[in-house]
Amino acid sequence: MPERGTIVSINVSAGGVPKLPVPSARLSAAGVEGDRQRDREHHGGPDRAVCLYAMERIEALQREGHAIAPGTTGENLTVRGLDWDAIVPGAQLNVGGVTLEIMSFASPCKSIRASFADDNSNRISAKLHPGWSRVYARVNGEGEVRVGDTIQLVVRLSNPGIPD
Repeated sequence: MPERGTIVSINVSAGGVPKLPVPSARLSAAGVEGDRQRDREHHGGPDRAVCLYAMERIEALQREGHAIAPGTTGENLTVRGLDWDAIVPGAQLNVGGVTLEIMSFASPCKSIRASFADDNSNRISAKLHPGWSRVYARVNGEGEVRVGDTIQLVVRLSNPGIPD
């Protein structure tokens, strides 16, 4: 199971989706530099500072006929090469000298429905489709990340369980 991957896209917006690619960004407890959320009740904050998603999942969804692409579902870091089934709450990743602690699965919302052929964003619900969700992470420390940086799984849980 891959323990190392690569950042393939860093995505930010002034609010809402799609988030657009940038070559680099600073990560901190406050989130991703240059990124804002319109709905601060459900997005952002220290336990949702960074949203991550797997390029392999995006490509599989594209093969199913969905219009999803990096950033269209609001993720800040699109990564390739990690065992996405191991990226669960409690797992830890290192990237650019920063440790990311996965805090929760990201619930799909109506603002990302345009990424799905049937306007049903539940296709990436952790409850309905385990292993297909985006995840939220807390940032421990600060640091700059760049497209092409290595991202490494440093704490793997032996029994991650299934979301409620």
